[in-house]
Amino acid sequence: MRLEEAVKRALAEDVGRGDITSLLCIPAQQRFRAVAVACEKGVLCGVAAAELAFKLLDKRCKVRLLKKDGQLLKPGDRILTVEGGRSLLASERVALNFMQRLSGIASAARACVKVLAGSGAAIFDTRKTTPLLREQEKYAVRCGGGRNHRFGLYDAVLVKNNHIDAAGWESVRRAAAAARKRKGMKFIEIEARTLREVSLALSCGPDIILLDNMSPAQVRRAAALVRKHGGRKPELEISGGINLKNLRAYAKLGAQRISCGALTHSAAALDISLRIQ
Repeated sequence: MRLEEAVKRALAEDVGRGDITSLLCIPAQQRFRAVAVACEKGVLCGVAAAELAFKLLDKRCKVRLLKKDGQLLKPGDRILTVEGGRSLLASERVALNFMQRLSGIASAARACVKVLAGSGAAIFDTRKTTPLLREQEKYAVRCGGGRNHRFGLYDAVLVKNNHIDAAGWESVRRAAAAARKRKGMKFIEIEARTLREVSLALSCGPDIILLDNMSPAQVRRAAALVRKHGGRKPELEISGGINLKNLRAYAKLGAQRISCGALTHSAAALDISLRIQ
């Protein structure tokens, strides 16, 4: 979903027929100024969504952006100022929800990037995103220095264990050969749960082999199988149970890619507040 449509839907969900409290408390003609402030350190993302939230309810609202997406924040940093009337308070929660959520994802991605520095491996997101907010959340991953995996089911082939169990390896080989003839295909990836499946995946000639929930010893042996393979040498991607504590250890085992669903499905929102001045 495009950003403006996402913000419009969020405002409709929250404001509904009107902000009863602000309508009762604040005179229609009253104008005031507020500032969005970071309450903890992290990576900023979502200022465009916040600006839209304020302006969609009041076109006369004046927003001044003091920070840009991707910038590092520390407690007390001013992110933006906004001048307007009582609609400013009606927009507040939606503006903060977007900034806090997306900044949390960007901050989680940056933390992984720091751990992986110099390892030769990169951190990737997954499709485990909030429904209808995938575009924004994958953008947040990029703001934190992470990389995007496939965007959806339509732009790359990723043969997962359920495909294999449902269709069998011969079907997977045919699918990989057919996919290679398609134009605009980002990559062909095959998931492997065991070392035997790594060997079977190698025989299909994929661009990437996804090592699913493998132990460090299995990953090391899988990397050795790829090095010895005489044909097409795919990249290796590690996925499953990845966290900041084991990320560096997995990065040393020979994989070029590490994907982590927690970047988007479990990132803690960054604490940001809006204060009336």
